[in-house]
Amino acid sequence: MSRSFHRAVLGISVVVILVVFLGAFGPPGVSASQSDGAYLQMSVYEDVLHKIQTDYVTTPNIEQVTDGALHGLLESLDSESSYLTKDEYATYQDHQHEGQAQVGLEVSKRYGYGSVVTVIPGSPAAKANIQDGDLIEAIGGKTTRVMSLAMIRLLLEGKAGTTVSFDLVRPGNPKPDTITLTRANLAPPQLDVQHYKDSGILYLKPIVLTQDRVDEILARLRAMPKDGDRKVILDLRDTAVGSEEQGIRLANAFLKSGTIATMAGQTVPTQTFSAEASQFITAAPVVVLVNGGTAGAAEIVAGAVLDNKRGDVVGERTFGEGGELKTFPLPDGSALLLTVAKYETPDGQKIEDKAITPNVEVAEQQEQLAVPAANAMKHAPAAQAAPQPDDQLNKALDILKQKSA
Repeated sequence: MSRSFHRAVLGISVVVILVVFLGAFGPPGVSASQSDGAYLQMSVYEDVLHKIQTDYVTTPNIEQVTDGALHGLLESLDSESSYLTKDEYATYQDHQHEGQAQVGLEVSKRYGYGSVVTVIPGSPAAKANIQDGDLIEAIGGKTTRVMSLAMIRLLLEGKAGTTVSFDLVRPGNPKPDTITLTRANLAPPQLDVQHYKDSGILYLKPIVLTQDRVDEILARLRAMPKDGDRKVILDLRDTAVGSEEQGIRLANAFLKSGTIATMAGQTVPTQTFSAEASQFITAAPVVVLVNGGTAGAAEIVAGAVLDNKRGDVVGERTFGEGGELKTFPLPDGSALLLTVAKYETPDGQKIEDKAITPNVEVAEQQEQLAVPAANAMKHAPAAQAAPQPDDQLNKALDILKQKSA
């Protein structure tokens, strides 16, 4: 067999053993059955690669085959875990030290492709009418099916004023649209604050859960007058930006005691995040709004409110994201980005695996798909459509109107 074939077998076998079977990044001590299973799988991989090299219609590029196998191996674990080739890892490291302009998309991987989790209001992506759930089929002509999530995110970033082109598949339209967006330095959207004075309800929509934004929310909660707003709607729909730490801070504002979340992994001791009475702000009745664009820190808040029976969660099942990544450089210059721990709700559900299902499920109104720009040029502007009712918000208002402050 060729030297490249032996390297391919060795490369895949080492990663299979370390990552999946022998738990090199896990606790010491591996059972005999696990070890036997690892060696059996090594034999299977060797047989498969040998058949590919000897019987495939053309002589394959074994290095590409190996890279593809490693990408698939890591993605079979979860959407965040990734294998980065030597060149990809070098690019990844460079980007860690640069402030990158954005197009306004928060992405993950679903169905093997890049998937839009949420779109930042006012961003280039929002102006192009990109919606949650749209699939990014390819970036720059290269399919996202063979890209790690880390590289998809990096390719969407870049210097302000530069452009990125990608093929976007929208629900109900199997033919992809080619979208070109100009990257920009985006300021976080402002906190949306509304007052339903007839019902004494304070409405807060943060969009992001950065430290500054959570500080704003906490200040609003502390300022609630006794004779004014006495109930809260926290709208976390399409909130996917923010750290888990900030999600825990926000949840604590509504919880005087109890568990907010836990985090655990094979090598990460279980950490319990408990509500601290000193950080508690309000016992006001609360409803949290969520949808498929609710991810990460926002899911921690929703899960804590729901499992502690502190309030109602209204809307649709959230996205499902909440883990801690660790980078493992490999000897050839490549690297693994591996999820080493996952956040769990107080009831013990892993957020990344199960997401958050509201106790009051209300479907979102389907927005009309935008007319492609090429077609829009051919037609006279249509009259502006009447705004569609927000059934989820209306349900939240109905729930709170029935509660005593």
